[in-house]
Amino acid sequence: MASNKVKLRNLSKDAKGAKRALKLLQRPDILLSSILISNNFANILASAIVTIMMIDYFDGNVLLGSIILTLVILIFSEITPKTIASVYPESFATKSSWMLKILVILLKPLVWLTNIVSSRLLKIFNVDPLGSATNDNLNSDELRTLLDEHGDLIPEQSREMLSSILGMEELTVEDIMTPHAEIIGIDITQSLDEAQKIIESSYYSRLPVFKKSIDNIIGMLHLKDSYQFIEALEARLDVKNILLETTFISQSTTISTQLNQFQQKDNNLSLVVDEYGEIQGLLTMEDIFTEIVGKFGGEKDELEKEFTKLKGGAILTDGNSKIRDLNNYLNWKIPEESSKTINGLMTEYLDQIPQANLCIEIEDYRFEILELEDNLISKIKIKKGAKAP
Repeated sequence: MASNKVKLRNLSKDAKGAKRALKLLQRPDILLSSILISNNFANILASAIVTIMMIDYFDGNVLLGSIILTLVILIFSEITPKTIASVYPESFATKSSWMLKILVILLKPLVWLTNIVSSRLLKIFNVDPLGSATNDNLNSDELRTLLDEHGDLIPEQSREMLSSILGMEELTVEDIMTPHAEIIGIDITQSLDEAQKIIESSYYSRLPVFKKSIDNIIGMLHLKDSYQFIEALEARLDVKNILLETTFISQSTTISTQLNQFQQKDNNLSLVVDEYGEIQGLLTMEDIFTEIVGKFGGEKDELEKEFTKLKGGAILTDGNSKIRDLNNYLNWKIPEESSKTINGLMTEYLDQIPQANLCIEIEDYRFEILELEDNLISKIKIKKGAKAP
């Protein structure tokens, strides 16, 4: 009864005993009734035999017989076998399943009779004996806890990846997208050299092409068409027929849903819009993969540059930094439910555009705004555990 059904299912591929044990556990009420009937019958029979022995050979000293029988039952029938079974539940269940199957068959009429009475009593207490068959089903949170607490046999990196995959249903596109202000694309009103530099330095296979602002998007340039695109720009021709159609996604879409859409449409880059259709950011397939497998070496170096560590445990960064990146980088828990960037968090908390040389304490974190540029925070110092007494 204490055996893990997942482990038994794995063992059942090669062991018939594990398969028998699983079949027995499908009806825990019948199995438990058979075990208890056999157990009680053995104990009562032993008690009767010891009583006869005490009367015939020890002048009717039933008390002595009760003490001896209690010790024998506790040591050999309860403590020892049940301790072994609790330490090796799957092995014990596998090896004992043939005996239990025989008992279930032999005691079927008696089990049927006792279960009729027992089921009436269970209904009074609103208990479904078959409910235990679904007790081993785990949700995403329980699976993550299982990985964290009992995943020593799985490499740490694999555990983190599995945990990230399980958490994809909770994350939305807004959580991992590149914000509007940080989108890199080609502005056709700029010089030809500037466009070539962006194409050469891009590590994405597609780039947004716009006029003056990303809000005036024209289309998506696939890098395989970059030579033709540059020629068209140089000749001042219309580039629309060279570009791919722009796809838009809602910022509230879950990551798992968006990953599926990327795969179905054979697309790896989309612009993110809010409920009013305004462009809020950009999402790529690489962003989703990075969320699953973690940052790579070069990206880790970029995080170290973005979040400069100061003496005393403080961090120096800018307001465009994502709260999620900072939390993951330092294992912090700055609130990120409503605002995804530090700029957004400060503006939401103050209910106005923040001012320089301002200190704010949010939960267990102290934010000191050092510099502003175009009403946005360009330099801010953050320290954990700096709450005023």
